[in-house]
Amino acid sequence: MIKLFKVKEKQREAAESANGRAPVKKQSAGELRLHKDISELNLPKSTSINFPNGKDDLMNFEVIIQPDEGYYLGGRFTFTFSVSPTYPHEAPKVKCKTKVYHPNIDLEGNVCLNILREDWKPVLNINTIIYGLNHLFTHPNHEDPLNHDAAAVLRDNPRTFEANVRRAMAGGYVGSSYFSRCI
Repeated sequence: MIKLFKVKEKQREAAESANGRAPVKKQSAGELRLHKDISELNLPKSTSINFPNGKDDLMNFEVIIQPDEGYYLGGRFTFTFSVSPTYPHEAPKVKCKTKVYHPNIDLEGNVCLNILREDWKPVLNINTIIYGLNHLFTHPNHEDPLNHDAAAVLRDNPRTFEANVRRAMAGGYVGSSYFSRCI
């Protein structure tokens, strides 16, 4: 049976090369699903998507979030998405490229969002993740932190937290960590 598939594949390739066309790369199920997800995106006004490697590489892209309310109002935060060929059975890998003072994003850019880890289900999609990231900026969660220092300040003194966020976004130090300007 397997040899039959190989013979058919070689016949198809021979027919395509005889027509003068390059063989068409077969898309994985993950690529097909991602293409569908991207075509159905309903992004908030504060969010945009970018494909830095061009339209031929849909599996790696960036999402830029510019919160229009909350502590992070006016900031510009870039997230990289790396999608596995096994998507949607495996959640995309998401990292924040912009260093940010946030209880749910550590200084290396790792994101604490439950749907990217233990609560991921194949029925979820890219749009759901983007809305989840937006929610982190409008409602940071001090109860499930990656950056424990920022979480403690948010919990104990929200005014100091807001001042720290503003200082970090303007480009400056919060404690011993330097943050580049992102407003």
